[in-house]
Amino acid sequence: MTSYVENETEVKFDFDIKKILDQVMTQILDQEKCPYEAQVNLLVTDNEGIREYNRKYREIDAATDVLSFPMLSYETEADFSAAEAQEADCFDPETGELMLGDIIISADKVKEQAQKFGHSEKREFAFLTAHSMLHLCGYDHMVKEEAEIMERKQEEALDKLGITRDIG
Repeated sequence: MTSYVENETEVKFDFDIKKILDQVMTQILDQEKCPYEAQVNLLVTDNEGIREYNRKYREIDAATDVLSFPMLSYETEADFSAAEAQEADCFDPETGELMLGDIIISADKVKEQAQKFGHSEKREFAFLTAHSMLHLCGYDHMVKEEAEIMERKQEEALDKLGITRDIG
């Protein structure tokens, strides 16, 4: 498993961003039974940076907390068999790892939402990472039933990691 992190902000957290990404990534991929070693890229930006990405890629002119850019097209959530059909596009030729995609998180939103929801910044960052990892595994939340599945899976992953609302 490989993760790449770029932090283009001056924002400092009291936890290691890459360590949390790696823990959440491992937990979600195990939970979803991903049969491959995988690779994820994370960009930490600010509200203005994520607003630009949101405007460019989703045509929504507003800051958001997290954006996900999956590399795979899924027929069914967490059905990684599509990767083999798209092998040339999905696997890193140097490492052989499945390139799951890119995550962009607003550090400003992590701080704002942690305060708003009354939990730690670590918990908020891990939550957004888990949410995005599920998108990279083919999940969505366009309808209520999908949203409930994602919420349950996010909570399950964070509970197993001990990153709860109370403890952070």
